[in-house]
Amino acid sequence: MLPADSHSTSQRTAALIGIARRAEKRAAMETLPESWITQQSGVQGDSRGKPSRRQVTVLSKQAWETACAEVSSETQPWTIRRANLLIDGFDFSEQDVGKKITIGELVLEVMIETDPCFRMDEQLDGLQAALKPDWRGGVCCKVINDGFVRLGDTVEIN
Repeated sequence: MLPADSHSTSQRTAALIGIARRAEKRAAMETLPESWITQQSGVQGDSRGKPSRRQVTVLSKQAWETACAEVSSETQPWTIRRANLLIDGFDFSEQDVGKKITIGELVLEVMIETDPCFRMDEQLDGLQAALKPDWRGGVCCKVINDGFVRLGDTVEIN
């Protein structure tokens, strides 16, 4: 396995450690042990899953912990970030735009950085600013190939 911060290689590996969805726009995030993720609906049952550049959002555990450490004495639940998938094993950067994230048969394409909005400060004061540097807010992806995912699955980006 390659170092978590290695961007010079063609492939990196991580693990899927979180799956979440929201039934409607401002609803609480619901965590799931597994889910279908499709081109038509994103994470099954997620209100924002329609086809778009922001269809599925992916957050790095390491980046989340770094952001939390800047504003709190403890790591907060990752679901307050309102991302769909949480991975453990690597961080994102602008070099990842256009790359593919593969989890089993699921293939996502990294489209843009997830830009943290003012709602992050509603969750935890200072969180929006803490998520802005170094792509800590994660990435927005579109679904290229449908797939079923479950916690513990291997995640590859290349």
